[in-house]
Amino acid sequence: MAGVNKVILVGRLGKDPETKSFANGGSVVNFTMATSETWRDKQSGERKEKTEWHNIVIRNENIGKVAAQYLRKGSEVYIEGSIATRKWQDQSGADRYTTEIVVGPFKGEMTLIGGRDGGGASRGASSGGGGRGGVWGGAGGGGYWA
Repeated sequence: MAGVNKVILVGRLGKDPETKSFANGGSVVNFTMATSETWRDKQSGERKEKTEWHNIVIRNENIGKVAAQYLRKGSEVYIEGSIATRKWQDQSGADRYTTEIVVGPFKGEMTLIGGRDGGGASRGASSGGGGRGGVWGGAGGGGYWA
């Protein structure tokens, strides 16, 4: 039986997206995203918060273009992708590992929670901006705004 590798995150960008272009015409968009959870400490009654940072890698060309154009530091976004751990070597030759959330070329989704114009906070689908969220998705790089 095949396994399932699916990650869903809702959070805010820690920095503006960075686009890297390759000689073959392809590109990748990278950014960091914070997700937070809050709770109340049972003993002290104090409010606690824990933030996790995620490395997001968009390999879907059309979703990457939308991310580069509309996302900025602080943007709230829904990301659906898969988790991948990449091995690399630092300057001293030591092996290092980086875990990333990958929106691949044939799967994944991105929803701008506040809409393309940064208005409103509702999550929904719209072909315009107007304060409602916009959804960009679709397999095979075709993509669509819904």
